[in-house]
Amino acid sequence: MKLPRRAFLQLAAVAAMPRLAWAQAYPIRPVRMIVGLAAGGPADILARLIAQWLSEQLGQPFIIENRVGAGGNIAADAVVHAAADGYTLLLVMNAHAINASLYDTLNFNVVRDIAPVAGIDREPFVMLVKPSFPARTIPDFIAYAKTNAGKVNMASAGNGTGSHVSGELFKMMAGVDLLHVPYRGGAPVLTDLIGGQVHVTFLPTTGTIEYIRSGTLRALAVTTATRCETLPDTPTVGEFLPGYESSAWFGIGAPRNIPAEIIEKLNKEINAGLADPGIKGRLGNFGGAVLAGTPGEFGNLIGEEAEKWAKVVKFAGMKPG
Repeated sequence: MKLPRRAFLQLAAVAAMPRLAWAQAYPIRPVRMIVGLAAGGPADILARLIAQWLSEQLGQPFIIENRVGAGGNIAADAVVHAAADGYTLLLVMNAHAINASLYDTLNFNVVRDIAPVAGIDREPFVMLVKPSFPARTIPDFIAYAKTNAGKVNMASAGNGTGSHVSGELFKMMAGVDLLHVPYRGGAPVLTDLIGGQVHVTFLPTTGTIEYIRSGTLRALAVTTATRCETLPDTPTVGEFLPGYESSAWFGIGAPRNIPAEIIEKLNKEINAGLADPGIKGRLGNFGGAVLAGTPGEFGNLIGEEAEKWAKVVKFAGMKPG
């Protein structure tokens, strides 16, 4: 495809700039943000929220591209092998940290090959049962599960998902035997939980909060280290199992070797967006909390999560679905 003369001259001029000036001019053309989940879901909505903010602040379109499959690995692989020029970004998710040990055949390492740019959001999973389930608290649930070892079904949104590993971590720390039943997504899990086909699940606050508020489902606990603002009366799992923590989190990454000046520029603008009352309010509606910070802090989170979930994957003998 032949570039228009003006676009060609712009690119040629930028290519001739010193590195710092080149980064300061960024972006001069549209930027792709690749999302490993389907359009219309919570992660996609989150990505579009940030993309719109960046488009408005930086004067170029930030375009969402959904590449679904392999638990987010197809999207990550596309970014790992893209040019490290700031024009291809990745919505990094907790799934990418889990996948680092779940998949044996990855040709990339998310900790090594994705440069952290900025965190965006962190939200809890909720441990859910039907109101008729014979346990109202975590200690009650643990006692019931031990008395009925192997008879309590734990549904998840799929093998290796955050929903699954949250439950496996609970099993590991509580010393209970729950029968894992994987589904393809959270919606069918909710249908069968309400219908009584399964007994317990761990799902994000997004998509479950109204069932909890209406009394259709009972929240035994949230999985984050601190209580959730949207469910302030619901305890954390960690209040009963000290050290337990699991959460869905999202941020922005880029191919490694991207110029530090571009990372700094994107980080600054994303953090400014997270401080905006409108964006904070939208994240609060998801049940999440802003994950503002430096690229290094976000990189530490990715590394720590990959290490933590590797232990759980090994304990549970987990395999991709």
